[in-house]
Order: sequence, then structure tokens, then C-alpha cells
Amino acid sequence: MMFTEEMLQQCRRIHMIGVGGSGMFPIAQILLRQGFTLTGSDNNPGETIDQERRMGIAVTIGHAAENVRGADAVIYSAAIMQENVELVEARRLGIPTVERSEILGLLTRRYGNCVCISGTHGKTTTTSMTTMIFLEAGMDPSTVIGGKLAAIGGSGRAGESDTMVVEACEYSNTFLHLAPDVSVILNIDDDHLEFFKTMENLRASFRNFAKITSRTVVYNGDDENTCLALNGLTGKELISYGFGEQNDYYPADIVWQSGTHATFDLMRRGKKLTALELCVPGEHNVLNALAAAAASIAAGAPVEAVRKGLANFRGVHRRLEIFGTVNGITVADDYAHHPTELEATLKTCRGLGYKSVWAIFQPFTFSRTAILLDDFARVLPIADHVVLTAIMGGREVNTYGITTQALADKIPGSVWFETFEEVRDYVLAHAQPGDFVITLGCGDCYKCANMILGK
Repeated sequence: MMFTEEMLQQCRRIHMIGVGGSGMFPIAQILLRQGFTLTGSDNNPGETIDQERRMGIAVTIGHAAENVRGADAVIYSAAIMQENVELVEARRLGIPTVERSEILGLLTRRYGNCVCISGTHGKTTTTSMTTMIFLEAGMDPSTVIGGKLAAIGGSGRAGESDTMVVEACEYSNTFLHLAPDVSVILNIDDDHLEFFKTMENLRASFRNFAKITSRTVVYNGDDENTCLALNGLTGKELISYGFGEQNDYYPADIVWQSGTHATFDLMRRGKKLTALELCVPGEHNVLNALAAAAASIAAGAPVEAVRKGLANFRGVHRRLEIFGTVNGITVADDYAHHPTELEATLKTCRGLGYKSVWAIFQPFTFSRTAILLDDFARVLPIADHVVLTAIMGGREVNTYGITTQALADKIPGSVWFETFEEVRDYVLAHAQPGDFVITLGCGDCYKCANMILGK
């Protein structure tokens, strides 16, 4: 049974399974702000659960059937198995259950100025930049981000206004639950092909996302797949951005300072709107900033708020985040897990001025590793030294028969280890003062960074 707005209106108490997840936290904030009473459960304690308890949510550690009793509805995250004892009990009692992406879709319909930011790469950063601009503009947005933004103390916030900004993920077509007034397509790359099967299917999904947008589609005019996906689309305002001057928004006179700070002019159809300062490294972040600027202006933010919001943006957790130094070695972490992301991140690292760059990469999912094996082998050697870990299978069974050895065989001089302890010991034994060591991947490879630092 589909969970509807009418069903949501009839709810007073909602129970959330997996409430400690980063994707559930913003939804909890918004539901609380809208007057619902919340309870929740999770297997593991942590900072997010501590914060939720301070907000007044009664959170139980561990799952038990009695947790859902008395609830009017149950929300569960995508990580929760259908055999979960609380889901089973909710179904037995006839309590409506709804997956996180569906409830998020309903919530977006409650906002009249909803900006949804999609794309294979750059969603979290661009959503965070847009949030900073809206905050600077005094627009008091509600925000749902796939990472932690220090300025809002986590992965989301609940505002009082009609403005909302949402990170929109294409996996399993979940972004088609949303109701964007302004949508952004940053890029379309060959990811999640275990679900979409072909690039044509993937492009079609993004086209459908654009179709459900009520007002404006902001898109990367330099990205071929995005342009193909939108070809011939009518009934929407289409606004392009990119490095090329044929786009509606583009940068002029880019100047990099020490590889970490950029200044450039924000241009719109040949006219300079303002000078921008960007305090995060990488050309890909210039594109992200252009997308955030174009989307924010389309949603009603003044140009001066764009300038101030981007100048105050200092990055997102796990996006080229410096963890610390040890023995003269700088240790960082990044969420990059697709070849395109790895290429952008490693090229940025090469421009930071360190003696040599070490890439510690944890492949995530057997399907992605097998399908994109040659691309991973092509981009990882951008680093001077490549250290690999065992594949983190995530939600998959290894029907591909793939191991890290297959990737290591394609990268001369690379090494790989089964355990993080072995990775730590190898890097500490071989990295030199002045080197830059970065852990890469969307799994738990960041633990290697902490271990290298002795944390």
C-alpha cells in the first residue's frame, strides 16, 4: 500500500527504524518541526542519536517488536531488512510502513520552493553550497544532505520557511519520489549499472527526474550525457552552467592560490554578476559552485547571498577532509568511490604542493569494481603510490568472482592488504615527511586514516 499525504496527516506518533542514519536525521528534524511525536531505534549508539535524544526523540538501542506498538506509522531506512523484527510487528499490527525515500518525497510536497540536486558526482557538496547560500540570504531553509555540514551541525536542518534543498539520489530511482520546483543535474556517469543496466536507462531516469520538476531545470551544459538526457525537453525553464561560454552561467578569469583557493567572476549570459571566492580546492568544485549559484538564484536568492555563502563554505565531512599530520605526513580522507570522482580528487591532490601523493583506496561493491575495473586502473595511478584494501561488498553477494587482486594486477607498483592494520603499518613504514596520504572510498576506509594518525 502506498503511503499518502492523507495518511501522514492522520499520524501523531511515528516510529523510525534506523533513526541514527545520516539520511534519517534530517527527516526526523523536519517531522519534529511539523509537530509529530517521534520514537526511534538503532543498533548502534553515536553522536546522531545523542543529538536526537536532546531534540526529544525517545531512541532505543536495539530492535524489538514492542518498539513499534502504539505508533501510527513506521519509517525505515533502506538499510533495514524486510525481516527486521520491528517491521514484521508493524505489518502484523496493521501499522502503515514507509521507506525513507518515500516519506522524503511526501515532505518535499509540503514546500513550495523545493530545490533537488541530483547527479552522479558532487551532490553532497553542491547541496551544502546551496544551503550556505540560502542561510546567507535569510531564507531559513529545510535541508537534507548526504553528508555532514559543520555550519548546520549535521546532515540536515528544519527551517520555518517554504524553501527546502534536498540531495536527490538516483539509485533505484529513489529521486523520482521527490517533487522539485527547481532541479539540478550535475552530471550523468556510468554508476549503479547493476540496477540501471545501460546508460540509456540511466539517462532516461534523469530525464524523468527533469520531467517531474515544476519550474526550472539547472543542468551541466558541458556534460554530454546530461545534454542527451534533456534533449527536446519542453515545458520547463532550462538553465545551463559550465566552463564553456555557451552556457547561461560560466566562470571567467579563474585564479588559483596555492591550489586550495580560487577567485573568479560569475558570468550570466555575457554579463558579470559578481566576483566569487571559493575556499575548497579543485576545478570540479568550481562547477559545483556554478550549479549552486544558478539553482539558488532560480529559487530566489540574491546575488550577494551567493557571493557570501560560497565564500563561507569550507567543505563537507569526508570531502577532501584533512584529518591531521603524523611524522610530517599529512593525512586526509575523501568519499570518492567512482573513477570520475577519484580522478578529480587525485588531480586536486597533485596540485596541493606535497612531495608525493599516496592513495589508499577501498573498492565498494563487487559490481562497480568489476564493471569499472579498467577505469579504476586508469585513474588510481594519478597518485604516486597506490595501496588497496579488500573490496567492501555492501549490499551485494560476489557473483562476479572479483577480488582486489584483479585491480592490483592492472596497477604496476600497487600493493593491497586484507586488513586496515596492514595498510597502516605499510604506509607508516614507507611514507616520507612532506607526503600526502588520502583514504578514498564510500565505505569505512576513513578508519585507516585515523589508524595512521594513531587514533
